[in-house]
Amino acid sequence: MTTAVDKPRRLVPRWREYGRPRELVVRYLLLLFVLGITVGPLVWQFLASLKSTSEDVFGADASLLPHHPTLRAYRQVFDQVPVATYIRNSVIVVALSVTSQLLFSTTAGYILSKPGWKGRKAVWVVLIASMMFPFESIMVSLFLSIRDLGLVDNLVGVWLPGFVGAINVLLMRGAFLAVPREIEDSAMLDGANEWQRFRYLYLPSAWGAILVVTINTFISAWDDFLWPLIVLRSEGHMTLTLGLSRLQSSSFGYDQRVVMAGSVISVVPVLVLFVITQRWFYKGVSSGAVKL
Repeated sequence: MTTAVDKPRRLVPRWREYGRPRELVVRYLLLLFVLGITVGPLVWQFLASLKSTSEDVFGADASLLPHHPTLRAYRQVFDQVPVATYIRNSVIVVALSVTSQLLFSTTAGYILSKPGWKGRKAVWVVLIASMMFPFESIMVSLFLSIRDLGLVDNLVGVWLPGFVGAINVLLMRGAFLAVPREIEDSAMLDGANEWQRFRYLYLPSAWGAILVVTINTFISAWDDFLWPLIVLRSEGHMTLTLGLSRLQSSSFGYDQRVVMAGSVISVVPVLVLFVITQRWFYKGVSSGAVKL
């Protein structure tokens, strides 16, 4: 016969385990401050896009919440610019970027993670050094190269400079280095060749880092504005962020609510992707941390 064992009574409330009341208040205030800075502008844009024409967006009479919410600004965005064409062009650039980044960053990261070949350290140093230069410092030479290749006003010209990134190569290298050497030795004893070890051992082990590379590439390619602005000319080739910037031109009659609606439309795909994949994203960041 068994007797139920009473659980020990909790003498201290659970919330007290996280610190003293004053410390908790300071923590929450700091978190609210950071949250307001990071998310506040996006929330304000969304609320402003719902305002009617009789409500002010800026000024002393402007309120945060819309008094008469309407989707008029969103309908005007689709009426004034070819949003579907812009989305199609952005999807093409994103698909090319994600495919090339995954292909080259995984293979290059795998090669860099393998010991026993000369120049490995030098390649790693060059990759690190390449990240020190801002994009603006090489922008002119990149444009001249794209122009000589005849890729101005072409989506391939938008994709080509970012077909592989040094940070993604280093992330994949870090993820592959985390795979225990003993597991690879066992695979070699079982007769697995180099491709089989890469395909069936290293790639599944680096799933989190692969997801991080995918998300980073998607966001950078989708949100890129400066390089498409330099390369693209015609409206039929414009990406979403570049095309929606035309809403500020005088030919459409500048309406702040419509511009806000365009900004919200451009970030929706990124938010949806991040919400769906955030669970694996954080694991991937830690597993793919750059290792020396």
